[in-house]
Amino acid sequence: MSPLIAIEASDLSMKDKSVAFPKGYPKMPMYQPSSRREVDSQVLDLETAVKDGVLGGGGGGVISTAAFASEKLDLKVMIEELESMDVPTVFICPISLEPMHDPVTLCTGQTYERSNILKWFSLGHCTCPTTMQELWDDSVTPNKTLQQLIYSWFSQKYLAMKKRSEDVQGRVKEILENLKKIKGQARVQALKELRQVVQAHGSAKKTVVENGGIGSISSLLGPFTTHAVGSEVIGVLVNLNLDLNSKSDLLQPAKMSLIVDILNEGSIETKINCTRLIGMLMEGTDFASENIASLSLLVGLLRLVKDKKHPNGVLVGLSLLETICSHESVRSSFVNVGAVPQLVELIPGLTNECLELALHILEFLSSTPEGRLALKDCPNTIPSIVKLLMKASENCTQLALSILWAICKFAPEECASLAVDAGLSRFSLSIMTSEADKQASRSEEHKMRSFGVTEVTMVLTATLKYPTIPKKLKKILGMGAESRVAGNESFFNINQPTRDDDHAV
Repeated sequence: MSPLIAIEASDLSMKDKSVAFPKGYPKMPMYQPSSRREVDSQVLDLETAVKDGVLGGGGGGVISTAAFASEKLDLKVMIEELESMDVPTVFICPISLEPMHDPVTLCTGQTYERSNILKWFSLGHCTCPTTMQELWDDSVTPNKTLQQLIYSWFSQKYLAMKKRSEDVQGRVKEILENLKKIKGQARVQALKELRQVVQAHGSAKKTVVENGGIGSISSLLGPFTTHAVGSEVIGVLVNLNLDLNSKSDLLQPAKMSLIVDILNEGSIETKINCTRLIGMLMEGTDFASENIASLSLLVGLLRLVKDKKHPNGVLVGLSLLETICSHESVRSSFVNVGAVPQLVELIPGLTNECLELALHILEFLSSTPEGRLALKDCPNTIPSIVKLLMKASENCTQLALSILWAICKFAPEECASLAVDAGLSRFSLSIMTSEADKQASRSEEHKMRSFGVTEVTMVLTATLKYPTIPKKLKKILGMGAESRVAGNESFFNINQPTRDDDHAV
């Protein structure tokens, strides 16, 4: 057995006791005095503990504490700063599974954080939480040696982290200064290093901002900037927190034009960075949509979301397209670049998250005459949308119904029959019928299939009395028959939903 940590005796009565002990705590070895080393009240240093294997060091490496001898550090602060670091198990309290600040040892040899074990006792327990032995001595003994080891270990790690952070900050300042002097390939390499540093270190991002780095880096974007430099600049900026002034500067037409050009011609990583940066620029700013939503940008984003070799660009591309299409002035332009059939083609292979974005974009486009015409003329629109009704999430179903409603209202005779042929009747029947009469519903659907379009829609119109069908679906199902019954009356006058009607169920 490896030598264990010495204990300085200091009897305390059991008071101020703590929380109930959770299940799943790790068992620790029973305390036995070491026959190989008599330490009395001597406190072992960290080097000895590592050499003897107390911290699992296996005798490897010497850790010096001289670096922090002149500076008293707060243990709680250090533990919080290093919370993501793997801590030696001997430092962990078996009750809270957190590093100990004030370790105390019971007569069984098990060590706990003082507040945790006292709370355990306050709940009426007279046992050791780890071994469940009855305690023959009611004292808790401060484990000064372990406390010193914990403090030494965290101090060493904390100071090493602090030094690395200072080194990173110094390097960032050096790069920012060099960028004012160097050009060509040297500038590209400096920006690449800066990009890697800000991606890896939060302190580097703060240093860039505090030293006016955003402005100096943004100034490198211009009409004569090479794509190699521009790609690295964008890679840096997308990792920083941009304020409104920085966003306004980047939204200048010359800079936006360069960003869009790089989006269209860069690597997949650069395309994604450009897309993310444009999305950041659109957040919380008043911008002219024509400055953002150029045809070149819309085409570039469509290429990104259609790139089957790099599916990691689909989500970020659709997210930005959704944001852009939320501006009404852009929708017609997006339809004119052929967006509708390309988005419809994507629908079957999208994840639920991406599917909802794509449907939301199509719903935006369906609000324009050009969009409704494009949706109607695309042969896969109605079949693809109807297929989603039984498989997609509730949000996707609502979006799909909204799109169907817009198309069928635009061309009722043609689209209502296509929707029924694509399986809309099955969807309506599945809503109306319970598990008990599924067989009857299939028989009923077969009868409908033998009718013509007029008869089918008239039968489906009769189902409008069922309150479980959303109003828009009811109108789609019944619009063919209603328009025939109406004769020469305008379908739009009869079926135009009111504000209350549209939300009724």
